[in-house]
Amino acid sequence: MSIPTGIPNCPRGLEYLTTIDQLLVKQKVELLEAFTGFETNNKFTIKNALGQKVYFAAEDNDCCTRNCCGPARPFDMRVFDNFQQEVIHMHRPLACSSCLFPCCLQSIEVSAPPGNVIGSIEQEWSICSPSFRILNHVGDTVMRIEGPFCTFSLCGDVEFNVVSLTGEKIGKISKQWSGLAREIFTDADFFGINFPLDLDVRMKAVLLGATFLIDAMFFEKAGNRETDGPGML
Repeated sequence: MSIPTGIPNCPRGLEYLTTIDQLLVKQKVELLEAFTGFETNNKFTIKNALGQKVYFAAEDNDCCTRNCCGPARPFDMRVFDNFQQEVIHMHRPLACSSCLFPCCLQSIEVSAPPGNVIGSIEQEWSICSPSFRILNHVGDTVMRIEGPFCTFSLCGDVEFNVVSLTGEKIGKISKQWSGLAREIFTDADFFGINFPLDLDVRMKAVLLGATFLIDAMFFEKAGNRETDGPGML
C-alpha cells in the first residue's frame, strides 16, 4: 500500500490510515508455541480490506516475563510500516483485569511516532461484561468500547462495539472465527477493526492498540489452554 502525501497535521507513519475505514489483523502462528505451549513474542500482519499489507507489529519483552506472567504479561508492541520504520509504539503495564481489583485494571498507551503519546485505552470497572474508555492525548475520553458477557469463540465472531459518548455505535473490533484446529491448538487470532472513515487518524491507531489489549486479555491462552470465562471475575 502506497503512502498518501500532503496530509496536514498527521503524525508520520499514520498517513495510511487516512484513506481506510477497516483494518484486518492476523496473528502469526508460532510452531514452537503451538506444539509445546512455550510462550513466544506475538507477531501480527495488519492489512486493509483489499488484503494489502499496511503494517507489521511485533511484541517486545523477555522470555521470563512471557512464561511467568502468561496472558497478563506487560509488553511493548512495536508497529512498523512497509519500509521497516517503527511508526507506532504501544506499552501495556503489568496490571489485573478482574473486577476484584478495581484500582489496578488494564491499560495500554499508544505513541506515534514513538515518544509522542496520542492516546490510551483504559479498562473500566465492570462485573458482567468488559468495557473500556478511549482517551486522547490530553486524557479526555472520546469513545468507549463495550464487550460481550461471554468472550468464548464458539464457532462464531466475538464483537466489541465501539460507541460514542452518547452511546451510538460507530465501529467494532471483531475477533473472527479462524477454524476449529487453529482455535483449539493455537492462540493465533484474526481480528477485524471497523471505524468511520473520517475518524481522527490518531484514534484509528489507538483502536489498533485496543485490539492488541483485547487479544491479550481475552484470547491469549496459557500453555494453549483456554482460561477465559463469563463475566469479569
